[in-house]
Order: sequence, then C-alpha cells, then structure tokens
Amino acid sequence: MKKILWCLLLAPFFCTAQSYSIKPLNEHTKTSLRGLSVVSDQVTWVSGSNGAVGKTIDGGITWKWVNPKGYGKIDFRDIEAFDDKQAIIVGIASPAYILKTVDGGETWTENYKNVDSAIFLDGLGFWDKNRGIIFGDPINDKMQLLKTVDAGKSWQDISKSLKINLTKGEASFAASGTTVKTLPGGKTWIATGGTVSNIYFSLNYGQTWQVFKCPILQGEGSTGPFSIDFFNEKTGIVVGGNYLKDKENSNNVLLTNDGGKNWQKPASPVLGFRSAVTYINAKILIAAGTSGVDISTDGGEHWKQISNKSFNAVQKAKKGTAVLLAGNNGVIYQLDAAN
Repeated sequence: MKKILWCLLLAPFFCTAQSYSIKPLNEHTKTSLRGLSVVSDQVTWVSGSNGAVGKTIDGGITWKWVNPKGYGKIDFRDIEAFDDKQAIIVGIASPAYILKTVDGGETWTENYKNVDSAIFLDGLGFWDKNRGIIFGDPINDKMQLLKTVDAGKSWQDISKSLKINLTKGEASFAASGTTVKTLPGGKTWIATGGTVSNIYFSLNYGQTWQVFKCPILQGEGSTGPFSIDFFNEKTGIVVGGNYLKDKENSNNVLLTNDGGKNWQKPASPVLGFRSAVTYINAKILIAAGTSGVDISTDGGEHWKQISNKSFNAVQKAKKGTAVLLAGNNGVIYQLDAAN
C-alpha cells in the first residue's frame, strides 16, 4: 500500500518505465545555433551566428558545415529544410536576408533583402511544401509579415493583412524561430511579448487575423512567450519567461485546449526560462532553455528536469522519432528514451 501511495504522489515521472536523457552529437563549433529543422531521423539542418549552416544525413554521426558565400557575418536565426538538398535560412537583422539552397548547401540564392534599419525577422513556418510565412518585429506599430507560395523563391509583403497595431514595446523573440506555428490548411499562430503578450491567429494562410490575450509573464522587454507549439488545432502550449532571470519559473508555461483563445497554468511548471518547446506526441513534450531541459509525460501538466545544460532550440523529426536540441557553441544533442 505504501508503494502505491508513493507512486500516486510522484506520478507521472518516477513510476513510469521510461526514462529520458540527452547525448551529444556535435560540440565546439564557433556559432550560436538557434535555427533547427529536423527533417527525418537521418537528416537535420541547423543555422546560427557567423553565417553558419550545418547538416547531417546520417543521424548526427557526421556534420557538414557551410558558410553561404558573402554572408559570413549574418545571424541565421531560423531554418526550414525540406530534405537533404533543399533548405531556406533567415538572416534576421538589417540587412535581413532570406536565402535558399537546392543543392544541399553548396550554393545559395538570395530571394529577399531588406535594408530598413528597423527590420528584424523572428520566425519562419511552412503550411506545406510551397506555402510559408515569416514574421518580424513591428515597424511603425505594424507587425512585418512575408508570405511565399512558390517554396521560398519569392516573398510577398502581407503586413497589411493584420489590421491591428501592436502596442508600444510589444514584439517577439527570435530565440529559437518558434514564436510562430503553422498547421496544414492555413492555420497560423504568432506569439508576441515584451510590454504585453498576445497570440495572433489566422485560419486562412494569413489573409485575416484574430488576437487573443496570453497571460504569461510579461511587462518588460525581456519577458513573454519565446516558443509556441500546437499538437492539433485545439491543443497547444506556450513557454517563455524572463531570459535575464533564466532560473526563475514564475508563470512561464501555459496550456490551451481551444486553439489559443484561453490559456491555463499547468499543475507544475517547467523549471526555468524556456526558449523552445515541442510536442513529441499527444502526451510527451520537451522544453529547453538556457537553464535546462524539461520533459512532460502527461500533456504538459507536470514537468521534470532531465538536464541543466543550456539550449536554444528543440524539435522532433517531421518524419520519424528523433528529437534534437541545439544551442550556443554549436552544441547539438539528441534525446534518448530508455525503458
């Protein structure tokens, strides 16, 4: 009876047959990695500062590093890869660039350039192989929105589709490229923070938008949501906090079951500031930040820290089961689950 009570008290983590850890795949590269695109169990692309782009085609055993010629000082904060040959990278600040490769990173085509001193692109998402969206911090109180319908060959400014002006001091964070989430069929969520936090939602490929309040930690330039993910059109999660106080965990994770209209705190939170979160399946989620990595096995209600190692991004394979994490100094790790 005592054992049963003990399990009930410590569920769901300490009485499960599965345990989680992380193992290194790459370290000591001179770049801060924030862009991460896990295509399959074999193919992953990463991007970061100093113009760095990395790729593996053997599940992380070996990595090939390239620097797109002429862009060696650009910070590529986000990347979207489609296979081992095609990828799109986003250089965030002025001048902001969008580049694409179709030959595995050997050559890159510049498909967008913006020299406005205020431009700052935050995240990239694709609804399908042709249609995608990029958003950025406001210019003259208008969120910057770019859309492609030809797999990134060209980008149209659709900023006027969002009729709502952002509040002064409201913007987004390009900490992991995941303050935007897209689902097939045109559904899009964009999270903002700073002085206020909102969720901007479109159900029609960015043609029209709704705005929902997000009651996560906010009010300062360093606070708000840093990552958002949805398992389906109703079930979602947002994580963040204050990156200047990365071990504090006051109101830095929220859950929704109505598509982002309303948000609730979980039973127990992640253990610090988190800049990335992803669903592994309906029940298992992983969140990562500069103060560690947490796992939930009950849909985000309870969290357990599995590492205090620093990461910026985490993502599950689009086709497969691999879960990879990336961070400063070129670190790339893989999640291990053991029975």
